[in-house]
Amino acid sequence: MATKIRLQRHGKKGKPFYYIVVADARAPRDGRFIERLGSYNPNTNPATIDINFDKTLEWVNTGAQPTDTCRAILSYKGVLYKKHLEGGVKKGALTEEQAAEKFAAWSDLKDGKITGKKTSLTSAKDEARKAALAAEAKKKEEKAAAIAAKNAPVAEEVEAPAEEEAPVAEADAESAE
Repeated sequence: MATKIRLQRHGKKGKPFYYIVVADARAPRDGRFIERLGSYNPNTNPATIDINFDKTLEWVNTGAQPTDTCRAILSYKGVLYKKHLEGGVKKGALTEEQAAEKFAAWSDLKDGKITGKKTSLTSAKDEARKAALAAEAKKKEEKAAAIAAKNAPVAEEVEAPAEEEAPVAEADAESAE
């Protein structure tokens, strides 16, 4: 019996949510499965992946073949790297301690990248919110200035023509003499 590690789709239309399962290769996508290993939610940023690491590693070691998407997920979580390190230990290239140390270093680096992405997303969101608030305040000031300009110039325009007419009247009087 050929077993595959694959995604089983759940969720409503447009909002997919997947279970990561081990199933017989001949079973339908959302049909019968042998064991559920975890879940994958691509709707969040970054995507939420919850997986039982030990069970998944056990299935990969016994020969279950992951699909392309599941291979990417397992690689992202480190299951395939752990299998690679265990293969090195079996061949004698590494000791158990060296393999554990390499995996811990890789895991710390990966966690750092994930937290860095989360902080950059939140800071970008905060900056966008501040920029929108500043733009709104500027627009509000412009509207207030436009309203003030609309109401204030009425009194100034009445005085200005009176000054212009006076010199014209004096010139007319001088030309009449």
